[in-house]
Amino acid sequence: MRKKIVAGNWKMNMNLQDGVALAKELNDTLTAERPNCDVVICTPFIHLASIAQFLNQDIIGLGAENCADKEKGAFTGEVSAEMVKSTGAQYVILGHSERREYYNETPEILKEKVLLALKNNLKVIFCIGETLAEREAEKQNEVVKAELEGSVFNLSEEDFRKIIIAYEPIWAIGTGKTATAEQAEEIHAYIRSIIAEKYGQAVADDTSILYGGSCKASNAPELFAKPDIDGGLIGGASLKAPDFKGIIDAWK
Repeated sequence: MRKKIVAGNWKMNMNLQDGVALAKELNDTLTAERPNCDVVICTPFIHLASIAQFLNQDIIGLGAENCADKEKGAFTGEVSAEMVKSTGAQYVILGHSERREYYNETPEILKEKVLLALKNNLKVIFCIGETLAEREAEKQNEVVKAELEGSVFNLSEEDFRKIIIAYEPIWAIGTGKTATAEQAEEIHAYIRSIIAEKYGQAVADDTSILYGGSCKASNAPELFAKPDIDGGLIGGASLKAPDFKGIIDAWK
């Protein structure tokens, strides 16, 4: 059975003290009322080691929002996959549209990042998705296929099984626009079909595919009810414990 997952992506928000306070609140809340799905919070690098000290990772997994495409060395300001792992984190988000767009992360760079993350036993939440122009030109299928082929379809079946896919329609991130549950289900089903073509139906059936694009407590139940939507990668709504818990509760 593939995992149901709600993952929070804090992005560049929360100073260390506020981030620790939020993680403690989530930890307390979800310890008191066990979630019906896997929960992950992906925080800025500087938060990881502090949060790992008290987070019950049987209840909430901890992840980074990125890692370097180099193992180590003279790369000032970069943070390696090994460093991420050494904090106690278990996950890393790679390929987020903001990294692709603002920091020019190419499929080749992301391929290196994925390999290094897996080498360091991190579970990868790999993001794919199309822009508004690509959606309007009905190119969304070829875009997501190319993104998978460019960075993760080189992996062995064993390694691919450690990848969680997050589909994020770039036109719906932080815009308040959300793909309809039908639009999201359609492309999630397509993504699962190309994973099946590459790795076989059993692997496709086991791969969690999350929806990330203005998902909130109000629309999560409808999205999560779809057969090929296995949870969400949550941005803004992960920054307040009640909002995030509202989405997690959509699995109840």
